[in-house]
Amino acid sequence: MWLDYFCHAAENVQLLFSMITKRRRKKKSRGYFFKLIFILAVIAVSIYFITAYIFRPPFILYKGFGISLPSRYSIHGIDVSRYQKNINWKQVKAMQDAGINLEFAYIKATEGGVNVDPLFHRNWVKAKEAGMARGAYHFFTANKEGKVQAKNFIQIVQLETGDLPPVLDVEKTYGRSPAVIQKEVAAWLNAVEEAYNVKPIIYTNVHFYNTYLAGKFDEYPLWVAHYFAGEKPRIERDWLMWQHSETGRVNGINATVDFNAFSGSWGDFEQMKIQ
Repeated sequence: MWLDYFCHAAENVQLLFSMITKRRRKKKSRGYFFKLIFILAVIAVSIYFITAYIFRPPFILYKGFGISLPSRYSIHGIDVSRYQKNINWKQVKAMQDAGINLEFAYIKATEGGVNVDPLFHRNWVKAKEAGMARGAYHFFTANKEGKVQAKNFIQIVQLETGDLPPVLDVEKTYGRSPAVIQKEVAAWLNAVEEAYNVKPIIYTNVHFYNTYLAGKFDEYPLWVAHYFAGEKPRIERDWLMWQHSETGRVNGINATVDFNAFSGSWGDFEQMKIQ
């Protein structure tokens, strides 16, 4: 009798062990199944976003701005002068289209040896009051000494913490040779860098840079103008900003506006500002 009872108990223990083992196997199988589903979901989402990035169009139309913006850059801005007349900077700052805001504005300050943009001071003050990251640029005339032009700019523009680096807009020869242009450009850049303790940015178009400046000022950040260029400006060297359109529309401005894309990240943009 005891032997039968022992054998029966042993059979029950074996059955119980078998049931527990099966449950553990089922739990493990379920765990593996859910892990597999999670991994496949991550892969699918990654493929979706990578494919969307690779195959998305280089430009996307923003009806509010009236132009297409390069889709692979997230920081956009404008540049203005007296030709945009009186600007409502609060409207400029508040404007948004499909999640895109204008983050910065470069404002013309001076030209040549003595000329000052009549709306510079107003734009300079109002842009900052509206919360725009602001910068100032000088329009270079190659028939004037670079140092004299730098003095004109330095006397007018007072840079503060958070402002963008000064810009030299050089795009016309005024009949001067490449050697003269390079000499006077270098004089302006050196004087302005010494005055503000920050390296200025050169603005020009692709043709002018390749013809008159290439190989001489590669250590300076480049803001390049190139319209109808596809995904990026067609220039061999690195560039910081890209002026891709001159026909944009912005709330608060009753004229067409130049649009620009910044090439770097948000961290790069913040690091570029005057500290």
